[in-house]
Amino acid sequence: MTDAELIFTALAELSTRQIAETTKAKGLEENKIPAKKGGQVAKNARLELEQKTGKKVVSGKNFKEMREQKKLKGK
Repeated sequence: MTDAELIFTALAELSTRQIAETTKAKGLEENKIPAKKGGQVAKNARLELEQKTGKKVVSGKNFKEMREQKKLKGK
């Protein structure tokens, strides 16, 4: 997982939490709506970044493995 993937995941989680708090959602069923909306916020942001940079954000990489590779390279 790249830095960008982590950021967009955090954006989805933050958006979901704030939407749920604003709507005072309780329980699983009520929280499904904020979860969809929060995910949509992050998706839209990701798609816009991909469009503007011409690069894909999503990778098949594992963040832990990427960090270990950087340590081996001395970064």
